[in-house]
Amino acid sequence: MPVRVPDTLPAVEELRKENIFVIDEKRASTQDIRPLKIAILNLMPLKLMTETDLLRLISNTPLQVELDLVLPDGHNWSNTPKEHLDTFYKSFNDIKDNNYDGFIITGAPVEMVNFEDVDYWDQLQQFFDWARKHVTSTIYICWAALAGLYHNYGIQKHVLPKKISGIFPHRVLDKSNPLFRGFDDKFYVPHSRHSEVRKEDILKIPQLKILSESDESGVYIIMARNGREIYITGHSEYSPYTLDFEYHRDLEKGMNPSIPKNYYEDDDPNKAPIIKWRSHANLLFTNWLNYFVYQETPYDIRQIKE
Repeated sequence: MPVRVPDTLPAVEELRKENIFVIDEKRASTQDIRPLKIAILNLMPLKLMTETDLLRLISNTPLQVELDLVLPDGHNWSNTPKEHLDTFYKSFNDIKDNNYDGFIITGAPVEMVNFEDVDYWDQLQQFFDWARKHVTSTIYICWAALAGLYHNYGIQKHVLPKKISGIFPHRVLDKSNPLFRGFDDKFYVPHSRHSEVRKEDILKIPQLKILSESDESGVYIIMARNGREIYITGHSEYSPYTLDFEYHRDLEKGMNPSIPKNYYEDDDPNKAPIIKWRSHANLLFTNWLNYFVYQETPYDIRQIKE
């Protein structure tokens, strides 16, 4: 799915080097189709890296995607140049009257903080409530999944005694769900988090269905409202070296991090990572875009309702 993005977005050049199909605005305007409108609420500190990771995954199916990048107002996003944010990002007020076929909300490095103490929590709750009425299907990733489950269903997060970091095997619990079409019986997912939601808490909520889990890293994907909400606790979108970057960053901070599990060859951080999750990451986002966005969204996007 060629993604329609501004020609000057830094991720475009990086993706073209990787032979990922992106389409410039001039060419997109000559195609007589309605593109899927996707918004990404990017809460990650390294926004350019996250943009590239997500665009890599939504660029590989036949339809055109029109992308909006969004972030809360008022927070100091110190790891991203202000001119980049001013040029490419919109606020809630900019999009609140729009409808979108799909919405992706990223994780954020605030897992050790109570939700209500996050400085943009009030705005984030606005996004959560707005998405239910203005979006066909929303993906919540990592911390956003914990926050969304808390806001929408009252499920508490639990801080872990030690960070989960590494690549873990998972299984599908509902093989009939189209989100997992083409998946192997065992597939791998990166995780990088300090908190979790517990299976027993989720099972108490009849509106929620656990679709995939891991013996080591716990619940992975939870679905609600027939796929209009998809909560993903892992980081299928991570590039090959994202965990490596995080590990060395934490080393430099003196945090004494554990070596990411099942990630480096021979678990040796002096060796290259072994990439086990890329094909399933692509399949996950392709299936989401096809079965839960494209097949479900109305042609007239104004008809999207709660």
